[in-house]
Amino acid sequence: MFRLDHKVALITGAGSGIGEAIAQLFASQGARVVVVDVQAEAAERVAASIVQGGHLARALACDVTDEDAVAAAFAEVVRQEGHLDVVVNNAGISHVGSILETSVADWERVMAVNARGVFLGCREAVRVMLAQTPPGGVIINMASTAAVIGVECRLPYSASKGAVAALTRSVAIDFAAHGIRCNAIAPGTVQTPFVDGYLARNFAGHEAEARATLDARQPVGRMGQPAEIAAAALYLAVDEAAFVTGSMLTIDGGWTAK
Repeated sequence: MFRLDHKVALITGAGSGIGEAIAQLFASQGARVVVVDVQAEAAERVAASIVQGGHLARALACDVTDEDAVAAAFAEVVRQEGHLDVVVNNAGISHVGSILETSVADWERVMAVNARGVFLGCREAVRVMLAQTPPGGVIINMASTAAVIGVECRLPYSASKGAVAALTRSVAIDFAAHGIRCNAIAPGTVQTPFVDGYLARNFAGHEAEARATLDARQPVGRMGQPAEIAAAALYLAVDEAAFVTGSMLTIDGGWTAK
């Protein structure tokens, strides 16, 4: 069960954190993985580690906010692989601040990656999946608990992830009859380089205390691990989840159950 043999999977933001964990797991389960990241060196590092582990992967540098670059990346994958079965729109950034602490530039920067990037990834995925024979495929978008509950001082991030949740439902409904499934994952706080950077920027010299606060807001008493999110992505990607579309799977250590 839960194998991805003969499947081609494209994962954005796969140069570190959750995206890297998804790429590693998908490859271990038989997928040919395309590791996409805006940082070419990070993508190359992850792809090389997968290949060294005896699995199939290659790297592709792409800015998910660039319409032409995204279209070119998908076209290149189809040219090289012949088909595309799974797309994980994982690339994302954040901003700390309330609406009064968020500039228009801050808003547009976060929305460009988190909302526009997912829109572009979904659109190209749908185009490819409709055109191939047989038509169909799986799209997984990375949302957040911030799309479900209010998280203080995360204004543009929360708005962008709410957009991801709504976009996911729309794609699922519009293309369910064409063999395309589209779902989202809403992680709680996950221990990644993303979080490490947030702590370094905003709590310099007090990282330990801030990390303890992040741990404590989950009822289980800790942050999640990238592998735990990757396992959920694997389930949504495989054929055993054929009846799952338009859903958002929340994985947050009980945070939103409080």
